[in-house]
Amino acid sequence: MKYLAFFILIFAFFACNSNQNPKELKSASQKNTRLELNENQALRLSKLPLKCIQNEYPNKLGQVLNDASELKPPKTLHPAFYGCFDWHSSVHGHWLLVRLLKKFPSLENGSLIRETLNTQLTKENIEIELAFFKTKNNQSFERTYGWAWLLKLQEELNTWNDGEAKKWAKNLQPLTDFIVEKYTAHLPKLLYPIRTGEHVNTAFGLSFAFDYAKQTKNYKLTKLITERAKYYFLQDKNYPLQFEPSGTDFLSPAFEEVDLMRRVLSKVEFLNWLDKFLPTLKDLKFKLAVGKVSDRTDGKLVHLDGLNFSRAWCLYGLASNFKEYSHLQNVADKHLDYSLPSIVDGDYMGEHWLASFALYSLLERK
Repeated sequence: MKYLAFFILIFAFFACNSNQNPKELKSASQKNTRLELNENQALRLSKLPLKCIQNEYPNKLGQVLNDASELKPPKTLHPAFYGCFDWHSSVHGHWLLVRLLKKFPSLENGSLIRETLNTQLTKENIEIELAFFKTKNNQSFERTYGWAWLLKLQEELNTWNDGEAKKWAKNLQPLTDFIVEKYTAHLPKLLYPIRTGEHVNTAFGLSFAFDYAKQTKNYKLTKLITERAKYYFLQDKNYPLQFEPSGTDFLSPAFEEVDLMRRVLSKVEFLNWLDKFLPTLKDLKFKLAVGKVSDRTDGKLVHLDGLNFSRAWCLYGLASNFKEYSHLQNVADKHLDYSLPSIVDGDYMGEHWLASFALYSLLERK
């Protein structure tokens, strides 16, 4: 009888678990599927920049006017990148379309994407864009956030073996070359890094510029960025992570710095530096609360969705490259999962830019 009782207990145990596990597994499976970059997700994301790349208004120009003659409509000033509310959002909206079509060649709206890129990235349009950058008192236009996204767009085009992409890359190259010149001239004069969680964040701008420099084998730019990154950040210790986020951050000052140093330092150097910079990251129980958004119709408050994506892609970079930080994958997933469902909420303040941040996070998720 005691053997019979034993087997009944064993049976009950597995029966109980068999009743519970499917729900748990299904829930986990649904969550993981939601965070995957598949063709359905790609189609969903691609529709956002397609809605605004050729939408001229509302628009935030950010130019310096030298006289009344320079007060012109956005499409006249920026015939390639006039849509999506501001210049940099238009640029990274173009990057998103290129990246998705490159990854999913049979995307349902692929023909529309190609038509749009053919209209926007013409030789003539880029020449006008370049002329604007050379106007008086606009030397700091889009420095360095818009610069970084332009280099990311060029990098994406350069690495796509596609006939039309090669044409777009050639058209864009003169503006990209000019931005490289501006980086090269600016960085030695920037004596102190900018640590804000918004557009002018130094670490973010250098990360994308470094990627482009490596891809194009621009050793001069690679060396310069490496030197300046070390100059700015190598001595940083015990970062006060509890001070993040600020109310309108869309980049994490801490983790963007980590993302940059991961690129420019050797593995040993980086791990030693990270132990001093954020010593709590190694804790397997490390937690980081997501940035909560109280009003997605407010163009500044919705920045916190961007912060969640920024943190996610930086944490994914750590988790996938260093086994001792693999536990950060779950922290990144929570940030991505919080904001990803809300980027298509119908409000232009988020829809004109957040898809690019979401995509970059999904691409970094291994």
